[in-house]
Amino acid sequence: MKRLKVHPHNGSIQGVVAVPPSKYHLHRALIFGSLAEGETIIHGKSGALHIRDTLNSLKDFGIAVSPSESGYRVWGGAYKPTNGKIRVGSSGSTLQFMLGLGSLSKGMTPVYNGHKALRERPIGPLLKALGTMGVQWQANDFKMPVTIEPGRPKGGLIQIPGTLSQWISGLLILAPFAEKDTIIEALPPHNELTYVQLTIDMQKKFGIHVETDSSGTRWRVPAGQKYQPAEVHIEPDLSSAAFLLVLAALFPADIELQGLVGKGTHPEGKILEIIESFGVPLAYDKGSNNVRILRSAVQTVGVGEIDMRHIPDLIPSLSVLAALSQGETVLKNIGPGRMKESNRVKAMLQLNKMGANIREVGDDLIIEGVSGLKSASISTYNDHRVQMAFTLASLRAAGVGCELTFPNAYRISYPEFFDHLSLLGIHAMPDMMSAQSDLREKELVSV
Repeated sequence: MKRLKVHPHNGSIQGVVAVPPSKYHLHRALIFGSLAEGETIIHGKSGALHIRDTLNSLKDFGIAVSPSESGYRVWGGAYKPTNGKIRVGSSGSTLQFMLGLGSLSKGMTPVYNGHKALRERPIGPLLKALGTMGVQWQANDFKMPVTIEPGRPKGGLIQIPGTLSQWISGLLILAPFAEKDTIIEALPPHNELTYVQLTIDMQKKFGIHVETDSSGTRWRVPAGQKYQPAEVHIEPDLSSAAFLLVLAALFPADIELQGLVGKGTHPEGKILEIIESFGVPLAYDKGSNNVRILRSAVQTVGVGEIDMRHIPDLIPSLSVLAALSQGETVLKNIGPGRMKESNRVKAMLQLNKMGANIREVGDDLIIEGVSGLKSASISTYNDHRVQMAFTLASLRAAGVGCELTFPNAYRISYPEFFDHLSLLGIHAMPDMMSAQSDLREKELVSV
């Protein structure tokens, strides 16, 4: 298996980087545009592999999407599978957002399939909830490939564990097409509610009304609604910017992040508040539409407790920051992080191989900060966020450099990552290029 060698960085970082558009928002905008009869215009383009997976699925359903100079044009309408095969690649969002939409198909019966690791992830709770909603499906052991029979969903009361937001979002996306009103109730645990809110906020842009009760865990979607074409501007991706913000916390820095003026509606928006709590100053300039981080210090200070229940994608980057911050930081309610592209809790415990002091206690990660790390060989599990987090850790690791497996995992969500490091004065790209491998090769375990 090919590896990426990351050498320590001993200087400061400086430069200007344009934060890429949010794939969280873009997945939803592309899918909602496909459901709206007419033309939707999306401002914001991404080369992330998971966005490519969504584009492939839409193409398989017969939906026309054309790239424009600033984003995409989507011509929505009836789903008419071209050959019945729906590709979801390695994207869990694509699969779970679009699975129920196969029931809207006209003509051929859609069969969803994807890469090996995604095929091994059970989606039983979502399939059972879709069945309660009136969607007929076939699958072995609640895994892909999944066949969805065409037929309008019925609606009604749908209860589903709140373990993963993607399950709830998939039901919310389909619910407007039901014969009667749909009530979706999330049973404990109630995780990732920020992601559910993003789905509802984006649905509103496309003319869909969702009622949320006072608990924030029960939603009513009136029947008879139709998605309407929209013009949407995609917000910057704070989940990608998180790695640049953590980088600025690890070194003396003078950097500007273009396009970043606040948390907006991004589910990971809390990263801005968290970074400041570690002692990293953020100076917003709304006139130039950017944020500047200027600091000469290296050591940051732990912040006590951070609740990760609704921001699990930040677990890898914050684990690295906490490991190199003075004092103790506790990442609480990390359970959702075990069910992502990899078990991110297990993956980040590898920081101990680099000299960190991090331990898992129940649903908490307890991290005692150290002043520096040492080089080690690390498995990234082909998880993009794990790979990028350990790249940052490796830059602060003394020795000959760290070796990371799956050198191309970053392409899944942040294909500009190494280019942006280079813009900030960190030249990891030459070693990366020498370790090139194809993310789609059969021996790789896709997320």
